[in-house]
Amino acid sequence: MDELLERDISCPYCGEVISVMVEVLEEEQEYIEDCQVCCRPIVFHVGIGFDGLPIVSVHTENETF
Repeated sequence: MDELLERDISCPYCGEVISVMVEVLEEEQEYIEDCQVCCRPIVFHVGIGFDGLPIVSVHTENETF
């Protein structure tokens, strides 16, 4: 079920809404991508919900998941 989605997310540092491309794989994944506005590292967590729909959450490097 590999698919590429475009999502609007809010940067956890500067609050700006940015558009990002997210690849949804069958297993959960976590990766870091820099904010396009403030250049700080955003941690992305991508998984599949119980309903089969992709879940994308973002947080700072200092937040625990």
